[in-house]
Amino acid sequence: MIGKLTGTLSDKNPPQVLVDCNGVGYDVQVPMSTFYNLPDLGEKVSLLTHFVVREDAQILYGFSSAQEREAFRQLIKISGVGPRTALSVLSGMSVGELAQAVTLQEAGRLIKVPGIGKKTAERLLLELKGKLGPDLGLSANVSSAAQADILQALLALGYSDKEAALALKALPTDVGVSDGIKLALKALSRV
Repeated sequence: MIGKLTGTLSDKNPPQVLVDCNGVGYDVQVPMSTFYNLPDLGEKVSLLTHFVVREDAQILYGFSSAQEREAFRQLIKISGVGPRTALSVLSGMSVGELAQAVTLQEAGRLIKVPGIGKKTAERLLLELKGKLGPDLGLSANVSSAAQADILQALLALGYSDKEAALALKALPTDVGVSDGIKLALKALSRV
């Protein structure tokens, strides 16, 4: 199995790249999050890979981080989710955002990804629960069910993850949901 490619970036055509490894060119499918972080053509690139062998094709998928590759592997284990859908999910949201959506059980954030319907989103949330690890610091800020509800309300109102997490940090830990939402909105209006 091919686990990593290091070579010269020869071609970029989303979502596919061509990596020249000492004269052998590898076509690699990458999520857009990896694509946007690639160096210029002719420069050295290193990608962690996942190799898929099907009856009609052999496809190499590349990732810029181990977290992305692990999320991809967890996604393709789910019934009804193939590599193309997994790439679409990772192109539509970062691993941290995916982990956060799973932690907070937010199907609405997954439905925004092209190719993900309501049933698939619910299956993803159910099967990924506890498998993506901590959601990159947000779980430390969400210490109770009330705080999770407050965070969900702020996200539903259109605030970014960063804004909502900052507003949540400023709240007392024992605040109720309705009071917490009011306090958070006051804090956000001052910013």
